Amino acid sequence: MSYSPPRDRLWFLRRRAYLVFVLRELTSVFVAWSIVYLILLLDAAMTGALPAFWAWAGAPWVVAVNVLAFAATAFHAVTFLNLAPKATVIRLDGWRVPDFMISGGNFSAWLVVSALILWVLS
Repeated sequence: MSYSPPRDRLWFLRRRAYLVFVLRELTSVFVAWSIVYLILLLDAAMTGALPAFWAWAGAPWVVAVNVLAFAATAFHAVTFLNLAPKATVIRLDGWRVPDFMISGGNFSAWLVVSALILWVLS
């Protein structure tokens, strides 16, 4: 009979990096909710059911889930963009582009796309 040590179910609480990793993975559920919500909105717009959709979307629990989903999606995006320099190494003529430049480019692109979406929607 072989020895198997007891499993620590709260292993991710031992280090802040582990906790952030687990929280980031859990935020994927809220990212998926945001996608489903947008698909439902597009379907309502295409079928002419917008009044019914807005009535449903105005329910307190839907508003609460959307606020939580917004915060979780923002956390997911920020942590993803902060990890990009570790996954992407860019070299120009043998010079390694610093991490802050890769992150800065990613955050700048996010800002530009967000501003473009705001401009289109307004």
